[in-house]
Amino acid sequence: MKKVQLVVGFAVLAASFTSCKSEDEKMAEKSFDQYEKYVDSVNSISESEALANWQEIESGYNDRMSEADMGLINMKDQTNAQDRLEKAKTKYSEFKMKVEASAPKPADRNMEIRTAFFGGSMATGDDMDFSWVNKDNILKVYNDFINEFDKNKDSYSREDFDEIKALYEALDSRKNTVEKEGLSSSDNGEIAALKFKFGPKFKWERMGAKADENAAAKE
Repeated sequence: MKKVQLVVGFAVLAASFTSCKSEDEKMAEKSFDQYEKYVDSVNSISESEALANWQEIESGYNDRMSEADMGLINMKDQTNAQDRLEKAKTKYSEFKMKVEASAPKPADRNMEIRTAFFGGSMATGDDMDFSWVNKDNILKVYNDFINEFDKNKDSYSREDFDEIKALYEALDSRKNTVEKEGLSSSDNGEIAALKFKFGPKFKWERMGAKADENAAAKE
């Protein structure tokens, strides 16, 4: 009698294990289906719509990918399951690259500053080409530079001040060349007066920006 009970017990346990295994497989298959369908669905929307909802899309993708990864161990055909997983990941990665490529490029802050101080005369890139500054326009260039600084000095970051300093020094270097090319004594005198006022003011404002940034960092 005990032997019969034991056999029956093993049979029930085996049936329970089989049923459990079947349920795990079903759940794994469901997670794979949801993952693949999600990837297909996001691929059907435009890049602009994706950009507008990217945080939500990325979060949804990560949740479904994690579930599919966890379900992989319970898939009956491991080779096929792994292939499905990789195809979905590749498809989403390609979609993500397209969306990121369509995003507006961040503005070049240094170029924004150069344009504000010198208009369209500055060459793009890192080359500070001041060959356009000559004996006839250099006084106006200094005037415009200082007026622009006075107008926006309260909005500059520490990095902005570093760029402005580099531009100012480059302009001064160009002035040394222009002096040899016939800069009038009257213009030279006016430039000297502008520089005399600008130097201390710039130094003070730059120190203030650094102090504000340090205080913000401590908070």
